[in-house]
Amino acid sequence: MQNQNIDSIKSLFQSRLATLEHLLKLAQTHFGDDESFLQQRLAADMFPFGTQIAFTCNQPRNFALWCDGKPVEDLDPDVTSLAQAYEHIAHTNQLLSSIHAEDTKLAEMTRIYSGQNLYIDLSGHAYVNDFLMPNFYFHLVTAYDILRMAGVPIGKRDYMMHLVPLIRGEA
Repeated sequence: MQNQNIDSIKSLFQSRLATLEHLLKLAQTHFGDDESFLQQRLAADMFPFGTQIAFTCNQPRNFALWCDGKPVEDLDPDVTSLAQAYEHIAHTNQLLSSIHAEDTKLAEMTRIYSGQNLYIDLSGHAYVNDFLMPNFYFHLVTAYDILRMAGVPIGKRDYMMHLVPLIRGEA
């Protein structure tokens, strides 16, 4: 990521969380009071939409906690209500807004545990670019794909909302 600093990473996460919330609102409008769409999956061995919300939020959440020198703390992945999904997004945004780390944090080493006494040591830049961002986009896209599969009328514009304010027309 060019010119990467804590504020640019924070802004990227915040704008894409706005996209996630937008997609959730469109799904709510489409399904009405029926919250069963939170249990929709792309495949039997994949996590449901509600879990994709939690996993999408975990990446910026853990970035914020890491910036503050706190341990990773994943959200409850069993998201069974719209209220819980919106709460995950709101709480993640609050954590992002509270970041007051210096850009030098990105040069620090961090350790990521992957179970069974296995870990990876990464610089802060690598932690963001090679771990957090790929996981973040994977779960965001999977959430989008589940909604498309479930019949929610969404398109690329809904996924790329961060570009909508930049759209201009030629005279």
